[in-house]
Amino acid sequence: MDLRLKNSCFVVTGSSSGFGRAIAEQLLSEGADVIINARGEEKLEELHKKFPEQTSVLAGDITTDAVISDLIRMVHGRKLHGIVINAGGPPAKSFIHTEITDWDNAYEKILRWKVKLTQELLEKFREQKYGRIVYIESASVRQPIENLILSNSLRMAVVGFVKTVSQEVAEEGITLNILAPGYHGTAAMERLFANKAMLLGITPAEARKEFENETRVGHLGDPEDFATLAAWLLSPHSRFVTGQTITVDGGLVRSSL
Repeated sequence: MDLRLKNSCFVVTGSSSGFGRAIAEQLLSEGADVIINARGEEKLEELHKKFPEQTSVLAGDITTDAVISDLIRMVHGRKLHGIVINAGGPPAKSFIHTEITDWDNAYEKILRWKVKLTQELLEKFREQKYGRIVYIESASVRQPIENLILSNSLRMAVVGFVKTVSQEVAEEGITLNILAPGYHGTAAMERLFANKAMLLGITPAEARKEFENETRVGHLGDPEDFATLAAWLLSPHSRFVTGQTITVDGGLVRSSL
């Protein structure tokens, strides 16, 4: 299937590893131009060397106002077809182990920067009468995940925000959707394995198996498979899909909603 992405321009934040890296590579393989962003410049440069004509590098923490401003300057004067809004989450903690500062930081890292970046780019998309925004959140918006109280709580706010904005701009050729991944083979999951192993007094390998057993398919997801769905949502073919939270979880979530 031709996703009609060749020569289109996208931004992918958090593109040095995990979902962001897989999505960036998928878009590049479709012939798109991609502004790749993450804090780790070395990994971005590795991807740039593979696709020197199709990538532009923006190294820095996209959750900060300064890097958001840098990004807005980079896309000025270009037609931007879409963006993947993606970054790591707060540390794994239970409620009783959180301080109020943890909640303040979680607001900064999960919600605030996404609101600001959306505000900055929405004007451009409205001028173009076209835009695709895909937010990478978590299956925890459908079903809470143990020891992730900060993520479980604040990502729900992102869902409400995205759904509301999608309604406001639906007639302008702009779509906003959320992908909510379950357990995939990413570096973030390795940290969860280590945390669970420490709490239960088991090995990381045993902890991994427990996570795998929570999914109906019995194994972790592949970020490359996840990226194909993201690429479709970023394509012109998805024009009738907006305001949706799509769970990609191998049967982890038991709810039918």
